[in-house]
Amino acid sequence: MTQDQTDIVDDTAPGVRPVAGEDPAMTRILRRETHSSRAGAAGIAAVLVILLCVYALLEAGVRAVGQPPWLIEPTTAAERIIALPDGISPLLLGAGGAVIAMIGLFFLLHAVLPGRRARHLLRDPRTAVVVDDEVLASALARRARTAANVSQEQVMVIVSRQLVVVNVRPTSGSRVSEESVLAAVQAELEEMSPVPMPAVRVNVAASGVVGA
Repeated sequence: MTQDQTDIVDDTAPGVRPVAGEDPAMTRILRRETHSSRAGAAGIAAVLVILLCVYALLEAGVRAVGQPPWLIEPTTAAERIIALPDGISPLLLGAGGAVIAMIGLFFLLHAVLPGRRARHLLRDPRTAVVVDDEVLASALARRARTAANVSQEQVMVIVSRQLVVVNVRPTSGSRVSEESVLAAVQAELEEMSPVPMPAVRVNVAASGVVGA
């Protein structure tokens, strides 16, 4: 994904500023790489609606030819729905309501949430680089443990879209400068220039670990 052009500005993707060229195709590629697809949820919703419509059509058809219903007549089903909660135990009614609420919440969240993947773009005048947050965390952890002079197991870095949290456990008897670790991690971020640029927070544990 290389474009020898200036930075893309994508007005249609909030928070995603393409970095490789003013090509609309590249803009769509970058957005697809940093945002999860809604096709799966849309497909499930479409299948459920189609099945419900087909069932209602079949029930109406068998009723029109005078045959007994497969499960329940549409008019009987409508009457029972209107009569709720009469005739249904509170436990069954509550369980059914919870299931319906969970299904509705699933589709609602897929509709309103941005659906961003755990990825960042890296600024580059020639190429479009998309990197997983785990890769960013690994690079920042190496820089943090070098600044803190500790082992790999004593540093844990969590990268989210807007924040980098660096947790450091010092070696017993040694002091870790929070300012030095913060400066080192910020310098590493500035070199990589991820989009968006997250803030950095460093937590140094009060208790240390016994050195090898």
